[in-house]
Amino acid sequence: MKFYDRKDELRSLKASRIQSKKTSCFTVMVGRRRIGKTSLLLESVKGNPALYFFVTRQSEALLAYSFQQEAERQLGTNFMGTASSFAEVFEMLMKYSEQVPFTLIIDEFQELNNVNPAIFGNIRNIWDKNKDKARINLIACGSIYSMMIRIFEGRQEPLFARQTSKLVLNPFSVATLKEILGDYNRKYTSEDLLCLYLLTGGVAKYVSVLMDSAAVTWRKMLRRVISPDSPFLTEGRDILVSEFGRDYGIYFSVLQLIASGKNTQPEIDSIIGKNTGAYLYNLENEYMLVRRVRPIFSKPGSRNSRWTISDNFLRFWFRYVYPNQLLIEQGRFDLLREIVEKDYDQYSGRVLEMYFRDKIAQQERVTNIGAFWDRKGVNEIDLVAISDLDKKAVIAEVKRNPRKLNAETLTSKSEVLKPNLDSYEIEYRLLSMGNM
Repeated sequence: MKFYDRKDELRSLKASRIQSKKTSCFTVMVGRRRIGKTSLLLESVKGNPALYFFVTRQSEALLAYSFQQEAERQLGTNFMGTASSFAEVFEMLMKYSEQVPFTLIIDEFQELNNVNPAIFGNIRNIWDKNKDKARINLIACGSIYSMMIRIFEGRQEPLFARQTSKLVLNPFSVATLKEILGDYNRKYTSEDLLCLYLLTGGVAKYVSVLMDSAAVTWRKMLRRVISPDSPFLTEGRDILVSEFGRDYGIYFSVLQLIASGKNTQPEIDSIIGKNTGAYLYNLENEYMLVRRVRPIFSKPGSRNSRWTISDNFLRFWFRYVYPNQLLIEQGRFDLLREIVEKDYDQYSGRVLEMYFRDKIAQQERVTNIGAFWDRKGVNEIDLVAISDLDKKAVIAEVKRNPRKLNAETLTSKSEVLKPNLDSYEIEYRLLSMGNM
C-alpha cells in the first residue's frame, strides 16, 4: 500500500529536521503498534542523511556492535575503533553530527530498558554535554505507550524534559479511509466502508493487510480476518501481553467484558469478583485503551458513566476472537464467521454511531461531541455535537436502516437538552448508511 496522509506530522518532522541543522532537536514519537510510525519516519527523511536503528533485546555489547555497523553502512562512514556499549556509539554519532548534520531514528526506544536500564542515564549525559555543538535530529520512537510516557515524562527519570517536541500518531481519519478504499475498490459501498472502519479503526497496518490481499468488500474483509492464515487472530495477545506483563489475564477479562457490553464498573466487578478500579484506571491513563464516557453536559465527576474500548480493532478482537479461542484451535473458522455475521447488524450499528462522531469531529467546527443518556438508560440520544465558537449544535439519531429513523421521536427526546442549548442554533439530523 502506498503512503497516505500524515501531512501535519510530516510538516512537524520537517521543521525539526531543518532546525536541527543549527541546534540539536530531540523528538519523541509514540503510537500503538501497527499505526504506521516507522513508515512515517522513513518517509520524513527521504533524500536526507539519516540513520534508522531498530532496538532488539540482546546483550548491550552485541547491540552496540549492530548499532555501529548500521551507522557506518547507512551514513557511509567509518568510525575509529569498535564500541562496546550503546553510549559509545551514541557519543560517536553526536560528535559526527557536528560536521555532518543528520537524523537519527531509534525505533522501539523503550526496549533499551530491557538491554540495560542505565542506557537512559548515559543518553542524558551525552545529550546534555554535546547538544549545543551537535547538529543531530534525534527521534525516539516507541509503541509501548506507558513506558514511553514514563521514560520521558516521569520526573525521576533521566530523560525527563529532554525532548524538544512530541508527536502522538493517531489512526487514519475517516476521509483517509475513504480515499484508500476508493483507490482499491472504486465501487465500494457504505457497508464496505463501515466494515473497514469497524475492523481497523484506521490503523495503517491492518488497512494495508486487507487492501493488499484484495479484501475490499465487507464479506471479504471478514473472511480475511477470520481465516487460518490471518495475522489478526493472535494480534490482540501479541500487542498487549508485553504491555500488561503478568497481570494480563485480569486486564484481558476486563476488556472482554467491556467489549461484550458490560460497560459499568459494578457490572465488571460483580463478574470478575473483585474491585477493578485500579485496572480500569491503568487501562485509561497508562495504556490509553479505554475511555470513561459520560452523557454530554454532565459534570466531570458524575457517576453516570460507561466504559468503552478506544481501539476499534481491539473492541472487535475482545468481542469475537478472544472469547472463541477454542473454535480457532479446532480450525472452525466457519463457525466463528457465523457468530460474527449473526451479530453483525447489531454490532455494526453501534460502530456506525462512532463513525459519525469521528466524521463530524474531524470535518466540522466542533468543540464538544458525545452522546446523551439518562440514569435509567431510557432516554438516549446517539450524537450531540456542539460548536461553542459558532453557537450551533447538532442533535442526531443514527440507525443502519433509515426506515427506523424518526424525526418526531428525536425532537421529543432532545427537549431535555434545551436548557443547555438556550442560545444555540439547533440542527436535527437523521443519519444512516447512506450518509457515510
